[in-house]
Amino acid sequence: MTGSPPRTLYDKIWDAHAVAEDDGETLLYIDLHLLHEVTSPQAFAGLAATGRAVRRPELALALSDHNVPTTGQALGPAGVDDPDARAQLEALVGNTRRFGIENFPMGDPRGGIVHVVGPEQGRSQPGMTIVCGDSHTSTHGAFGALAFGIGTSEVEHVLATQTIRQRKSRNMRIQVDGQLAPYVHAKDLALHLLGAVGVDGATGHVIEYAGAAIRALSMEARMTLCNLSIEMGARAGLIAPDETTFAYLDGRPAAPVDEARQVALDRWRGLPTDPGAVFDRQFRINAKDVVPMVSWGTNPSQVVAIDGWIPLLDDLPGAEARAAAERALDYMGLAPGAPIAGTRLDRVFIGSCTNSRIEDLRVVADIVRGRRVASDIRAIVVPGSGLVKRQAEAEGIDAVLRAAGFDWREPGCSMCVGMNADRLQPGERCAATSNRNFENRQGRGGRTHLMSPALAAASALAGCIAYPATLD
Repeated sequence: MTGSPPRTLYDKIWDAHAVAEDDGETLLYIDLHLLHEVTSPQAFAGLAATGRAVRRPELALALSDHNVPTTGQALGPAGVDDPDARAQLEALVGNTRRFGIENFPMGDPRGGIVHVVGPEQGRSQPGMTIVCGDSHTSTHGAFGALAFGIGTSEVEHVLATQTIRQRKSRNMRIQVDGQLAPYVHAKDLALHLLGAVGVDGATGHVIEYAGAAIRALSMEARMTLCNLSIEMGARAGLIAPDETTFAYLDGRPAAPVDEARQVALDRWRGLPTDPGAVFDRQFRINAKDVVPMVSWGTNPSQVVAIDGWIPLLDDLPGAEARAAAERALDYMGLAPGAPIAGTRLDRVFIGSCTNSRIEDLRVVADIVRGRRVASDIRAIVVPGSGLVKRQAEAEGIDAVLRAAGFDWREPGCSMCVGMNADRLQPGERCAATSNRNFENRQGRGGRTHLMSPALAAASALAGCIAYPATLD
């Protein structure tokens, strides 16, 4: 009798959570349901209309992040000027109270961006299925969890049943050999991969990131990489759990302890992909080829090295790519063949679920210490959670940033999504550590350049897109 065939990490999580099969779809059990104020009101209204309860309220966690202002949070929803945003925030408070779901409201030091708070509370763990009504739920794949965004109707379904119907994706492995060079960060790796794979290169797949360079990443860096998996078209991104994962979880509020921790570790250590497991698609690079990257266009795959040039239209493959680039350059107000470094800026935004953790803020502080933001730049730093904010203040990071001329804010999605008071004005150009540079994403007519916290910090000081080594 032969054993079972080797399986990938994705296969193992899927198989462990499959409840039933029907017409090519699988009913998956969900271990953690993360909620926020924008995509949950209609779902809760649907439950109320049919008289249904939340199936497993203890497996949900609610945060306010998209609509919250990044100043004056102690006032709660009453301090929000926009009536629609205020209504959504108040609805989340009322709905979570009604259905018995844990909620960290505005002003709670445990609150902040949902994809920052879940991990730091220890709610995101290896082998889990995790969903949220937000596309960047893929962030939690850094823990070896199958995590993906869902729509509002699916939010209601998960609330009512603790399950979701899904078609299984194909397996894709991206292997990164070697080691990243000094001053090259996970954001640079993600943007490099986006440039190579494209915004639809992983469509229909779940990506597993592997290789020596991936194993060397901190958990915060892994979250940055997995966060951007959705921008490649992937359903989710995964990194196999290892000792780095286990050390990060140790001692966090919701992480298992004592005997339960040992049981969990034994289970988690069996999750990595089996030798000989088959991937439907594989992509391999060497980490030494990754350099600091900047986006020039209006999707995250339109990127160039910091010392590179905006591409010439004739150098792009195919009429479709040339047309997309021409439209992007027109929107961005850039010229083909121009160097990206030296492009003048108006704003700098350091934050978002991609790059707002304490590790990111330490990088920024190290670069700006003893320097000043350029006189014509408005720069803000928005920590990803109240606990990140407290830790940064305990380490004196906020004092360094304030002395350099940065505006130190309270946690939230802020300028990443432009659903709050932090927005670009038409024509303003911004260096941003967020994840999307679509037209009007940060404000109508705003122009966004995606980059790492290191490049954003240097650019704030220089007043233009710049690399830290050029500041002297």
